Amino acid sequence: MIRVLVADDHTLFRHGLRALLESVPDVDLVGEAANGEEALALVETLRPDIVLMDILMPVLSGIPATRRIVDAHPDIAVVMLTMQAEDDALFAAMRAGARGYVLKGADETELLRVLRAAAAGEALFGPAIAGRLVNFFAQERTTAPEFPELSDREREVLMCIAQGLNNATIADRLVLSPKTVRNHISNIFSKLQVADRAEAIIRARLAGLGGN
Repeated sequence: MIRVLVADDHTLFRHGLRALLESVPDVDLVGEAANGEEALALVETLRPDIVLMDILMPVLSGIPATRRIVDAHPDIAVVMLTMQAEDDALFAAMRAGARGYVLKGADETELLRVLRAAAAGEALFGPAIAGRLVNFFAQERTTAPEFPELSDREREVLMCIAQGLNNATIADRLVLSPKTVRNHISNIFSKLQVADRAEAIIRARLAGLGGN
């Protein structure tokens, strides 16, 4: 039996996934979490074989939760099941240690194939995702940007933070609303796993952004 924990903040989606998994003979749904913090706690008590993890969740999102689970329990496989089709999310999940990445629009066969592969210690991605990985790695890349888990806009915001700019000045410089700046900063903290602005500045300056 493959013991599965589901982490997703959408109750109706979890109910539908529960109905699917409970109909599969070799899968045992052992628990459900509504955010990354709940998932971390349940992993400690339930010790599933696989965590099916959404990316965008409150309290703690899926990428840092995945990294913490993989670091603490390398024997537990994390498979991302998400609406996030962007390359940034995909590669951030891979760097965090995810063994699979499936879009929520995938069919039952694809999801179960990825689950079973992850349970067997393999890394498998849905066809749409696999195709994009092949295309990405087939491109000639002579340089890689600092903090590749960040989007281009997030790197711009991080550069401004490293220069000591406040949110209002960043908004003016990048022609963004203050709310958008706050959202970008929140995403940066989450993706870089930093606690506050000071730590983000240190990380950025060590990477050569924003001065010495």
